[in-house]
Amino acid sequence: MGFIRFGSSPSLTVYQRPTWTPRKTSLPCPTLSRRTVSLHLRSFSGGSTQQQNVPPVSCIVSDGTMSFTLDAAEELGVPEVLFWTTSACGFMAYLHFYVFIEKGLCPLKDESYLTKELVLRYSYRLENLKLKDIPSFIRTTNPDDIMVNYALRQTERAKRASAIILNTFDDLEHDVIQSMESILPPVYSIGPLHLIMNQEIDENSDIGKIGSNLWKEEMDCLDWLDTKTRNSVVYVNFGSITVMSAKQLVEFAWGLAGCGKEFLWVIRPDLVVGEEAVVPPDFLTETVDRRMLASWCPQEKVLSHPLIGVFLTHSGWNSTLESLSCGVPMVCLPFFAEQQTNCKFCCDEWEVGMEIGGDVRREEIETVVKELIDGEKGKKMRERAEEWRRLAKEATDPQHGSSIVNLETVLSKVLLGQRSE
Repeated sequence: MGFIRFGSSPSLTVYQRPTWTPRKTSLPCPTLSRRTVSLHLRSFSGGSTQQQNVPPVSCIVSDGTMSFTLDAAEELGVPEVLFWTTSACGFMAYLHFYVFIEKGLCPLKDESYLTKELVLRYSYRLENLKLKDIPSFIRTTNPDDIMVNYALRQTERAKRASAIILNTFDDLEHDVIQSMESILPPVYSIGPLHLIMNQEIDENSDIGKIGSNLWKEEMDCLDWLDTKTRNSVVYVNFGSITVMSAKQLVEFAWGLAGCGKEFLWVIRPDLVVGEEAVVPPDFLTETVDRRMLASWCPQEKVLSHPLIGVFLTHSGWNSTLESLSCGVPMVCLPFFAEQQTNCKFCCDEWEVGMEIGGDVRREEIETVVKELIDGEKGKKMRERAEEWRRLAKEATDPQHGSSIVNLETVLSKVLLGQRSE
């Protein structure tokens, strides 16, 4: 977390909090939050920063789940914008965790409820969802579940922010964002941020070379893609932290083998829980002429490659938004957090995805991939995905894009306290 000071124009200085030596602790999150503020807030007060020959903090931009920074903003008397990195639909689901508790849906009565599909009709835009489509933390039998209570606390405290920003765009989630207006401070869509970043930052510059990947990218996969035909390749990547069982990995392998399509599969070394990710030798032999395996790849470049026909994804929001921005339909297998909600909206609201069951069967993978590459349903989804790609590009147009206008409003009206002209 950093504090930001803007000058008279939207140039900025980022102040990182002072380094400290982490210690083992069992303190709850709220206690740790208060302690963080008490230990470090003084470092950013006017007197302290002036002694360091730097101007005082004039505003704060913080991750939405780090709401203890609101206490710092209020003590310093500066505006704060919370950046929730989820989708708007995922954020909306978290905002309504309290409803599920009030209606007796959380905690679940017993573990049998974990597999039941309970239809919800309590909130706008959540009315067609089932309990399985709500962020995974809500499906607990523990009344003191730490993640449920943490989500409740963070979403309630979000109401104290000067504004909230989301990495999405208006055409995609307008209705959801609009439905938040009665319960939250102003909410602005300012994405897709990776498109804005690509416009503003040269990838060969010092800032551009920093990157944001947790793993080293293998660039030779792009050369491999160049040898394929348009919309023919299946891209498989389950993100930077999702893990699965060894059995699921094997089912994915044989599902990809059975579909008969060429595929680029990112397999992180830690993809399998508790052991090294190893695919069957027979699978490697059978697919030798139509596969590329990598431990990580430049995902934006891969998804924007015209040879990619479908993205098999865990439905994390960054991956989902990148796929939409590149016009690529998705096979969705959500694992945890709001990935389930993203998956539901991809399939039913945005009409660019097909979900596969969590039990992961090779036959289902084979069938769904074939349908999306060759079938009529896949053709319609590619057309729909292409429309979302166009709208994402329009939202980030430097002159009149809705996300650019929103971002400038946040900078000038909220953070700098000036009225937009």
